[in-house]
Amino acid sequence: MNGRNAITIVSMMVLVGTEVFAVAIAAGWALAGLFDLGERVGHVLMGLFSLFAVWIMLQLWRRATSIEPLRAGPAAARR
Repeated sequence: MNGRNAITIVSMMVLVGTEVFAVAIAAGWALAGLFDLGERVGHVLMGLFSLFAVWIMLQLWRRATSIEPLRAGPAAARR
């Protein structure tokens, strides 16, 4: 396992994940308040936007690990 790449990817995921989930929750709260939809609808919107945030984070993980592989490939094993 490539420790340097793992630290880079995990650090990036923490930073971006915090921002993405904060935006998801804030957007649900703001839309519910703006349109006076009530507390329950606000929680539902926060949940839906959080599911979208999870999908974004999954896509980010896939792309990051394709660029910064966590496991050494066959070429690195031969060195």
